[in-house]
This record gives sequence, C-alpha cells and structure tokens, in this order.
Amino acid sequence: MNISEHLQDPAYLERLYRENKGQFKKHFDEVYPELKGQPIADAWAVRLHYTPSEKISWGSKRELILVIIGGLLAGFIAKLPQLFYIKEEFFYPRNFGFIVFPILTAYFLWKHNADVRRWAIALAAMIVSILYINFLPNNNKSDTLILACIHLPLFLWAILGYGFENKKNNRVAYLRFNGDLIVMSTIIMIAGGLMSAITIVLFNLIGFDIAELYMENIGLVGASAVPIATTYLVQKNPQLVDKVSPVIARLFSPIVLVMLSIYLIAVLVSNKDPYNDREFLLMFNILLIGVLAIIFFSVSEMSRSGASVFGRIVLFSLSMVTIIVNSVALSAIIFRLQGGITPNRLAVLGGNVLFLIVLILIGLKLYKAVFKDGDLLEVDAVVSKFLPVFAVWTMVVTFLFPLLFKFN
Repeated sequence: MNISEHLQDPAYLERLYRENKGQFKKHFDEVYPELKGQPIADAWAVRLHYTPSEKISWGSKRELILVIIGGLLAGFIAKLPQLFYIKEEFFYPRNFGFIVFPILTAYFLWKHNADVRRWAIALAAMIVSILYINFLPNNNKSDTLILACIHLPLFLWAILGYGFENKKNNRVAYLRFNGDLIVMSTIIMIAGGLMSAITIVLFNLIGFDIAELYMENIGLVGASAVPIATTYLVQKNPQLVDKVSPVIARLFSPIVLVMLSIYLIAVLVSNKDPYNDREFLLMFNILLIGVLAIIFFSVSEMSRSGASVFGRIVLFSLSMVTIIVNSVALSAIIFRLQGGITPNRLAVLGGNVLFLIVLILIGLKLYKAVFKDGDLLEVDAVVSKFLPVFAVWTMVVTFLFPLLFKFN
C-alpha cells in the first residue's frame, strides 16, 4: 500500500481502507510517524484509532416508550387467536408476518420523519395485504394459498425496506441491518430460552407446573417482541454487532463451503434424485436459499470490515458451488415441468431463475475482487439492485397466482 504517496488522494485511500481495513490500519501505523503533523494523516489517525463508547445507549425516553409499546403490540397480535377464539391453523399461516413487520415499518417511518405520501403507501400496502390474505378461500390443500402464505412475509419485508430507506440509508444498509438483526435476535432468543427453561424448572421444584401457562403468555409475547427490541438496540448501539457479525461471517463462510462441497459429492453417490423426488428437490431449494443468505450476509459484513485474500477466495468458491447447486435444482424443475405446469413448479422456477442470475453476477464481481483487485462493495450493489425484482416476484406469487390458478 502506497499510503504516503497517495495521501492527497482521499478517494484512493478510502478505497484501500474499505478493501481491507485491518491491513490498511497496519500499514498506516507503520508510516504515520513520518506523516505526523499533516492534517489528512492526523485525521486518518484519529479515525483509525477512535474507540466508541462501550456503554449501552437506551436513546430518548420517548423513543424507548414507543419501542416498549411496539413490543407489547406485537405480543398482543400474536395472542389474538387465544383472546378472540380464532383458529390458530387459520390465523398464524396467514398473519405471521403481521406480528412484526407493520410495527417495524412504522418505527422506521417515524424515525426518519417520513412524509405523508410514504406513510400512505406503506399503510395502504399493509391494509390490502391483511384483507387479501385473510379473505382467500380457506382450503388448506390449496397450493396457491400455501404459496401466498409463504411469500407474503417476503413482500412485507420489502415494505419494511421501503420504510427503512431514506437519504442516509440505502438498500445496502438495509441488507446489513437484516444481518445484524438476525445475529442479535438469535443471541437474545438463546438467552431468553435459557432463562425460560430455568424459570420453569425452578417452579417445578416447588410443585408448580407453569410450562404451558408460561409459554402461552410470557414466552409468546417475549418472542414476538424480540425483533422490535433488537432493532432498537442495533440502531442505538451499532458497536454491539460491529465485532460479532464479521467474526460470524468469516467463520461460517469456509464451513458452509466445505459442507456444501461434501454434500454435492454425497448427492452424486446416493440414490436421491432431485429430478424425480419432489421432497428432495424441496429440501434442495431450501438449502439453496440458506446458502444464498449466508453469501449475502458474508459479503455485506466483509465489505464493511475488510476481507482478506483468503476470505475473498472462499466467497468466490462458495458462489461457484452455489451456482452448481442452483443449476441442478433449476434443471430438475424444468424436467418436472414436462408433467405439466403447477403453481408450485412455476413459483420455484421463477425464484430459481432469479437466484441464478444474481449468483452469476455475484460470481463475476467476486472474480474481479479476487483476481483483478475489484471492490466487494460492487457485490453489495448487485444484490441491492435486485431487491425490487425479488419484491415484484413475491407480489406476483402472493397476489396473482391464486387468481391465475383459480385458488387451486
């Protein structure tokens, strides 16, 4: 790194810093004694060695109260079947997404001082979604109903992204927020689960069986409120995940790469056939979605904290292996279409085509990052540009498929 020679080129230094923050800091510390006293060098020294406060920030009292109300409201929505004698098998598949997403969307719209137009669009989308999904014919064997229930939370996630975006936050920031939210929510859920287990056991020791009562009330309400509380903590205390998320990204990427490679070999030597085994093809696609999520999360975190050459090679290799998995799944779906077009086959086909396009573009950007000194931020840009396309596809599956296939 020629930091000394390019000190007067802020764009060049910023690019070096974002490509590998750890290596940049190491080289800067080596040359800083020679550059000390120059305003730009001193500014970088402060930036690189600035240590944010480790104290937890709880924000303003007003915002904290709103978050508490939001958490209680999420718990109330989750308990509607018990409170108003609604069949759980009807309520939860259709309304699972409405427990959290509307509240989080309203929180970000309020936080960003959104104008009336943005509020109206988000509110209208939520109301139409609630009415639509709950008035679909109640046929549990309907493929289009099941598809609509699966894809509706993804559409609500897109609406949340609409509420999240403003002048400071873009789609890349939204992807990173989701990764941070998943990491922190998982940690909080594990801690809450341990506390719940200890509480139930302690009461059992003195002769009180509170397991069912506890889980139906405190457990359900607490689990519903976790995403609301976690969002608030992450927004107010980014330092909570700044160290955890990159470690998870660096740890899981090579593990998933090895696991997926071994799995593909195992598939070849096993008797499982994705071309004729419907359940196996379904699990194959679930695996694909999970690996895609890990790739997105890892790329997002490594582009933020800086990725080593090894890290980039792992991500590139993982994208190549995932393209193979996607290609196998896609060919199996096309093969099964010979038996006729069904809602399930068409929905999976559309999703896999989109996944394959994104994976190929990601693979090309990662190839440049590994072999041509490209920027990982370009990978983030690819994913963020495709978010509206995925949102449109979820709308098609959720709102048009039941009509096109006559609710079958």
